[in-house]
Amino acid sequence: MRIAVVDIGTNSTRLLIADTGPGETLTELERHSIVTRLGQGVDHSGTLQPEAIERVFAALAAYRERIDAQDVQAVTAVLTSAVRDARNGAAFAAEVNARFALGARTITGQEEAALTFRGATGGRADDPRRVVVIDVGGGSTELVCGVPGGPVDFHVSTQAGVVRQTERFLRRDPPDPDELQALSAEAQEIFTGAVPEPVRAGVQAAIAVAGTATSCASILQELDPYHPARVDGYVVLLAECDMLLARLAQMTEAARREVTGLHPDRAPTIVAGLILLIEALRAFGLEEFEVSEQDILRGAALALAAASGG
Repeated sequence: MRIAVVDIGTNSTRLLIADTGPGETLTELERHSIVTRLGQGVDHSGTLQPEAIERVFAALAAYRERIDAQDVQAVTAVLTSAVRDARNGAAFAAEVNARFALGARTITGQEEAALTFRGATGGRADDPRRVVVIDVGGGSTELVCGVPGGPVDFHVSTQAGVVRQTERFLRRDPPDPDELQALSAEAQEIFTGAVPEPVRAGVQAAIAVAGTATSCASILQELDPYHPARVDGYVVLLAECDMLLARLAQMTEAARREVTGLHPDRAPTIVAGLILLIEALRAFGLEEFEVSEQDILRGAALALAAASGG
């Protein structure tokens, strides 16, 4: 069965088109990502802004053309943190469906966690370690714990994301040290408060998904252009994250846009993303993470295939 999944996130809007097969196999045909920043201003205003909505609609129009060209048999779209938080989120979701017929729905934090874990840990059923999947998004960070191949045994969706925390704390360009310290302190408080110490102590390894993690791997390898196969499975040390933060935080946004391996559209939020990733690792007492290209898109694709009989 050929399926399509659109992830309408707080910072980016993404598309996966794939053929499904036996044993939860997916043959990827197309994958696209556009930084649309739907969550712009939501933390302060509580509503999705018209200019942000139009950026998403432009991306969805392009994606609808790709979906139609690929003779897709089943399609779904998932909407996450920004839409959950916004007062006009339900109206936005309804407009997405009216315009683009994507079967869009706003998922709960629990659904987001389960789909992310399913996507990130697929193919790891022989790994006996208890892992945490760290998904640093635009408006929230999901921390999902379990053994690959098994169910999620702990998850939390925290109100810490790259767009949200950038808007809250990083007002200067480049950021002042006190802004960075304040963001770090809040992230540490959020993560340690959200995950009980016994849960954190029981985790043995980390898998990190989404743009901050993949950007780390890309920058460290100086990839130009981006190379998904070299990013997936790449191991990033906590010390390397600290080094990247020190390097990027002293740059202006314009200078960060020129960094090899970093997509220019991620330049405004990568500093906050690094801080959130670093503090998540520290909360679990871990010194490294493995980057996964597979995340909620794959999880949602597998769920759609199962629900559609594929």
